[in-house]
Amino acid sequence: MSAVVEAMTELLNFPETLEKFMLSSRQNDAAHSHLGGGGATAPVDILDTPKEFIFYVDVPGLSKSDIQVTVEEENTLVIKSNGKRKREDGEEEGCKYIRLERRPPQKLTRKFRLPENCNLSAITAKCENGVLTVVVEKLPPPPKPKSVEVAIS
Repeated sequence: MSAVVEAMTELLNFPETLEKFMLSSRQNDAAHSHLGGGGATAPVDILDTPKEFIFYVDVPGLSKSDIQVTVEEENTLVIKSNGKRKREDGEEEGCKYIRLERRPPQKLTRKFRLPENCNLSAITAKCENGVLTVVVEKLPPPPKPKSVEVAIS
């Protein structure tokens, strides 16, 4: 763990699960940048609520059919997109683009290690207005063992 992340964690007193998300995300970014720009890094916000984790991912220009959300290796949330450009309707016979300046969506791959208290069978995702929202429900906490006081005779 880098000294900067340790200092931020200590200063801001992040919960351990958020620290894991942060570290897995940063390691993933480094891995993709090492691959020579094969994938884009989409900004992600992660909200930890009492009942669920909510991931907000910026995916401008992508529709829900362009995005895949899966869970791999039992606890790794994977968000992928192939990043292909779809031409606008209106390109008729004899018509052609003179200039294409708008960047096509790039290939996107983000991976997040999920904590053990996630209900992997209750993950939902929706894509609206260029933002993918993935909701991962938390499992209820295990019941605490009851302690019974026994009288000594």
